[in-house]
Amino acid sequence: MSQLSPMLRSKAPQLALILITLIWGATFITVQYGLNFSSPVLFVGLRFAAATLAVGLISWRSLRGFSLDELYAGFAIGAVIALGYVTQTIGLQSISSSESAFLTALYVPLVPLLLWLCFDQRPHVMTWLGAILAFVGLVFLTGNGLGAIQLSFGQAITLIGSIAIAFEIILISYFANRVNLKRVTLIQLGCASLLCFAIAPWVGETQLPEFQWSLLAVLLGLGIASAVIQLVMNWAQRQVDPAQAAIIYAGEPVWAALIGRLAGERLAVLALFGGLLVVLGVLVSEWRPKFLKRNTSSQKVE
Repeated sequence: MSQLSPMLRSKAPQLALILITLIWGATFITVQYGLNFSSPVLFVGLRFAAATLAVGLISWRSLRGFSLDELYAGFAIGAVIALGYVTQTIGLQSISSSESAFLTALYVPLVPLLLWLCFDQRPHVMTWLGAILAFVGLVFLTGNGLGAIQLSFGQAITLIGSIAIAFEIILISYFANRVNLKRVTLIQLGCASLLCFAIAPWVGETQLPEFQWSLLAVLLGLGIASAVIQLVMNWAQRQVDPAQAAIIYAGEPVWAALIGRLAGERLAVLALFGGLLVVLGVLVSEWRPKFLKRNTSSQKVE
């Protein structure tokens, strides 16, 4: 028992990230329900306003002394959060929560690829194999077949969201050890909310939704969930590199699919197989078999 406690403490960041994948996966079906009461962009803005309030209430004693680095980091992360969630929420209006979760999961193989482009970190051969598996899975998931690869609007905009989430993971690791955890979380959530409200008129959303208790309950629940997710991500990625964090986040679409099926959603067998290939792809992208030599550095983003 004495040996178990130090081991658990050393794995606490990874375990915390695994826990938030469950919370994250559960939000897909909740967002779909909430969209019955609000337009998508304003819904995301209200969601992050609730999350900002939640973080502010639990960390108000730490909010003095904002630095320029924290403001810059918060705005950069908040911008990609807003883009990721807005596109994902718009997509959920026309595709199922399970399908949205699987498409969003493409950020996992995207993370090492973007690290290569942005930080000159060459991907391992298994990353390429994972990307191919994920692409083939996407073809099956969309139901178009190899001869007619045509994404619907909901699927395409969800893929844009997956790119934004990949940049979110990279930026969190980039700034993790340079900023105050609570202050930067508050800034990024506040910026995400404000950006959503600024974007709303450009997409024809000019009127806030009518007050309803059901909507309030959904926003409060999602706000708390978003606050917990962002706080844990910002904390854990101080010790977990972005590639490892991304592979842990691969559990999120699995939880979303399980919860979606419990809620009555049913995907076609071929689409389910495509979803499994996507998950397999994101797992393979981080697998390093002993018979292959590493051809990429595993250094953490600095």
